[in-house]
Amino acid sequence: MDLRSGRAFWPLTNGLMHTYPPLTEDTRADVLVIGAGITGALLADSLSAAGLETVVIDRRDAAFGSTSASTALLQYEIDTNLVDLIPMIGQRDAERAYQLCRESIDLIRALTVTLPDDCGFREHGSLYYASNRRDARMLARECAAREAAGLDVQLLDQRDLKARFGISAPNALFSPDGAEVDPYRLAQHLLWRAQERGVRVHDRTVVTRLDEGRSGFTAHTDRKAKVTAKYVIVAAGYEAETFLGRRLAQLKNSYALATEPLNREPWPEACLIWETARPYLYARTTADGRVVIGGEDDDFHSPLKREKSLARKQKRLEKKLEGLLPGLELEVAFAWAGTFGETKDGLAYIGPKEQGSKLLFALGYGGNGITYSAQAARMLTAYVQGKPDGDMAIFGLNR
Repeated sequence: MDLRSGRAFWPLTNGLMHTYPPLTEDTRADVLVIGAGITGALLADSLSAAGLETVVIDRRDAAFGSTSASTALLQYEIDTNLVDLIPMIGQRDAERAYQLCRESIDLIRALTVTLPDDCGFREHGSLYYASNRRDARMLARECAAREAAGLDVQLLDQRDLKARFGISAPNALFSPDGAEVDPYRLAQHLLWRAQERGVRVHDRTVVTRLDEGRSGFTAHTDRKAKVTAKYVIVAAGYEAETFLGRRLAQLKNSYALATEPLNREPWPEACLIWETARPYLYARTTADGRVVIGGEDDDFHSPLKREKSLARKQKRLEKKLEGLLPGLELEVAFAWAGTFGETKDGLAYIGPKEQGSKLLFALGYGGNGITYSAQAARMLTAYVQGKPDGDMAIFGLNR
């Protein structure tokens, strides 16, 4: 199924950076990774750095699924506020989930400095503003909860918010810990480096069946070639549910646009912007001076319905940004929509299908899928090496 509609910004501006052949003959590996988007690329890089023989397979061209539709705001904030997550999973685990996402920004920064270019990685603060006065009271409690968790955050009142950022809202949380990246470019550079280390990357190849035996798995493909592996890591987003046998996430469409480059900073500090309303508006800038806006999420029904909604959603996004930052003259260059998965608690699913299983999942659902994926790569590499990470239980499939 097509995961996106319209003209996604990242693959069009980067072009076809690398190509990978389909799988045409049987092969063996320590680990088979199903999915060659940003999650699969982070896994391939981590597994190969650990010396594990790895094969990566994707049904599409590498990084042309949800990765190419991502707006790639790198935030430690989870779609579920910390004050709401604590009663869901407990204070220790909720705080640790936020802390791990914060650490992921550092992990991604460290990766980009080792690649041929910075992949558009830039550090910016994150501004989370109250959409209404009721949410303003919630943000005051959220600020206290984050400070108790050791996170760097500041509560801005209405006057400070207007003076510093030119935004009219009851209040906002500002965190200096945020970043942005080009997700397609990052995925391609990581896959290419992994390939240079011996990882075999094959796209346009569909895994049609997964058989488990005493020594591991045999993955059958639509091209008749098979992969035999000790471990399988499924990093295929909501499509991973085919291998799990049950639904984990609700399918949502998110709509986005990118403007032509501006000749000035569109708003002070060019921070990441998002709001408390659900679904929420979110915005960021790019290294070449564009504004990227996203939101207007709705339930997924079909690619055709998503496509038909794109023009209307684009106009609504433009109007919302104009209301937030009046006088910002923008010319839209690209508009697209992508289908993603959303969980009830906003957390990713990372870990084995069941205790002791060698069928593993790395499913970075929600608004911070890339930060989740950075942790999934670290945790699952350790798991394959026989060194399971205690934090992985927070993201367990059976929580």
